Formats: sequence, C-alpha cells, structure tokens
Amino acid sequence: MPADDKIHDAVKLALIKDGWTITDDPYTLDFEGEKLYADLAAERPLAAERDGVKIVVEVKSFLGSSLIKDLEAAVGQYEIYRDILQATAPERRLYLALSEEAHLRLSQRKVFQRIAEKLRLAMLVVDILAEEVVRWID
Repeated sequence: MPADDKIHDAVKLALIKDGWTITDDPYTLDFEGEKLYADLAAERPLAAERDGVKIVVEVKSFLGSSLIKDLEAAVGQYEIYRDILQATAPERRLYLALSEEAHLRLSQRKVFQRIAEKLRLAMLVVDILAEEVVRWID
C-alpha cells in the first residue's frame, strides 16, 4: 500500500468534524485482480436517503517541486479511480482532497481551471491547520 499523503490526517479529521464516518483507511478498489488504494472512504447517513451518502477521497498535498507535475499525477490518478469506482461501486462519489492553500495556488492557473471544468473534478478543500472542511466543489 502507498504511504499516506502529508495532509492525510488533517483531511480525515476534517471529514469527521464535518459529520462523516470514516469506513476505510485506505479504501481498496479491486478490479479484475488489480488492487488500487484510494486514501479514504466515508459515509454520512441522511434521513431523507435510505442508504445515505458514500464517498471516496483521494488526498493530494501538491507540495512537490512542480505544481503542474503534481496536477498531472493527481488528475491521472483521479480519472483512473473514478472509472474503477463507476464499474465497482457506482454508489460512491470520488473527491480530490487538497489544502485551501493548494486550491488557491491551482485556481490561479488557467490550465487547472480548464481541467477542473472539463473533467468536472469533485474537490474537497480543507483548512489543514484548523482541520476543517472549507468547501465542497461538485
């Protein structure tokens, strides 16, 4: 299994504070004998929905030497996981979790704006120091 991202624990605690129950850490995506590992899976029961809401979260810190290289890697992983989830667990929604700072830096880049819109990236923006969810982007 891959190592946890540097902001993994802060994202996990932010989800818990936001009312989510962590069900998997990591979440295994098993497709025809291949195992991939997303960082977290969580559920939030809703009275209006019998089965509640289920998500899978891939955490990325964007702390590498190149913001664009980090983006390439994150988007590639996100797209692979999203496709596998559609085939194996279509009831789960995939989110890319990132810090508020990383989201701000990325949002200033036209390439990120284009990719986020075109691929309809679902994101979870977290205040890492406060360990709180700042924004859900669907």
